[in-house]
Amino acid sequence: MTSRTEPSFRESVDLMFNRAVKLMDLPPGLEEKIRVCNATYTVRFGVRLRGAMHTFTGYRSVHSEHMEPVKGGIRYATGVNQDEVEALAALMTYKCALVEAPFGGSKGGLCIDPREYEEHELELITRRFAYELAKRDLINPSQNVPAPDMGTGEREMAWIADQYARMNTTDINAKACVTGKPLNAGGISGRVEATGRGVQYALREFFRYEEDKAAAGLSGTLDGKRIIVQGLGNVGYHAAKFLAEEDGSRITGIIERDGGLFNADGLDVEAVRNWIVKNGGVTGYPDAQYLEDGSKLLEEDCDILIPAALEGVINLSNAERVKAPLIIEAANGPVTAGADDILRKKGCVIIPDMYANAGGVTVSYFEWVKNLSHIRFGRMQRRQEEARHQLVIDELQRLDDVMGDTWSMSPNFKDKYLKGAGELELVRSGLDDTMRVAYQSMREVWHSRDDVTDLRTAAYLVSIDKVAKSYHAKGL
Repeated sequence: MTSRTEPSFRESVDLMFNRAVKLMDLPPGLEEKIRVCNATYTVRFGVRLRGAMHTFTGYRSVHSEHMEPVKGGIRYATGVNQDEVEALAALMTYKCALVEAPFGGSKGGLCIDPREYEEHELELITRRFAYELAKRDLINPSQNVPAPDMGTGEREMAWIADQYARMNTTDINAKACVTGKPLNAGGISGRVEATGRGVQYALREFFRYEEDKAAAGLSGTLDGKRIIVQGLGNVGYHAAKFLAEEDGSRITGIIERDGGLFNADGLDVEAVRNWIVKNGGVTGYPDAQYLEDGSKLLEEDCDILIPAALEGVINLSNAERVKAPLIIEAANGPVTAGADDILRKKGCVIIPDMYANAGGVTVSYFEWVKNLSHIRFGRMQRRQEEARHQLVIDELQRLDDVMGDTWSMSPNFKDKYLKGAGELELVRSGLDDTMRVAYQSMREVWHSRDDVTDLRTAAYLVSIDKVAKSYHAKGL
């Protein structure tokens, strides 16, 4: 049970925002303009299911229109409420500004447990929700572009895109009304795993700097680092999988809603994921120690802690016992403002959510651009790139023939060099570049100012400054 003095998620976002703006010199009134949510629409609609009328409550919040369209996911969860949606919309504003995606911040939610409904029922509910939002331009390629979030995925985005297209039959850009769609419905390669991949790229960038690793009391590379992941949903699963398979990290703990798994030698992420899909949870998984109270693993010894599910899991009730020297917030708001204070005083380095989980909106941006340009990335230049590389290979082959045993090309070099970049390679390249540049902008503030002692404050300073400049350019 958390303390009664624990701030709510929205209060946490406001507290962290206020901490940053105190260090800025914003014109009078602009601080308030940036902080407040512009508009929130609450919709209650009926759907006839199982022989009766069911009423559902949904929200779409627009935090800032300093750039348009505004962007942000739609989540399906029983705990969705106006305060949460507005806090998430605010985070989207700062997140988009930080990674230089040209969007304002928005967020949506529907009070529903999707597991309680059949697929055809969910489709009816989703289409009705989309209709209610689209007729008010709260879904529109040039005004408001949703994406998947907790409880939603490619399937729901395809339904939303189709519903918008049915309502706007002559809109040539209809597919750009929502991102996170399946590939065959206008989606983009690499979107499903984008947020998890972004977490991996964020950690790689952090580990490039000796000064930053030293701040967390860490050294070396990601190879062998002990990682505990809270939430093995889409984000947590992909982050854990990539870090284990590509960077050599050890996933020693996995926390799910029905308990936790621990294995000091490392868990097989793929095997755990398959077990959860088959059995609905981690209970009974054979190759690990099972903890009924999975949250205790948040306090276990590890090098990196990745909270990748709900907000507020690290709070005043457990922050003192969290031992991880480095926390990367793959979820939105997993560390409360009160816990953030405690962890910073302990010397824990936190890579903040607005940066760490920005991979999703970054690749959503690429998908939106793809939909507006009506051509997949790499289609026009890939073969030309391969033809140009072939000229180099032919020349090297000629040298190889002339030099004989004294010189030869490395094995597999020819195949690797000849392959032109397709959509997936270009998406990963763009995401990697985005995460690297955004981290560099944060760390420059972190290390250049005596009054900035953490990455979260640095992230807010960078993003608020960009939003302020956008408003200034508009003449506000």
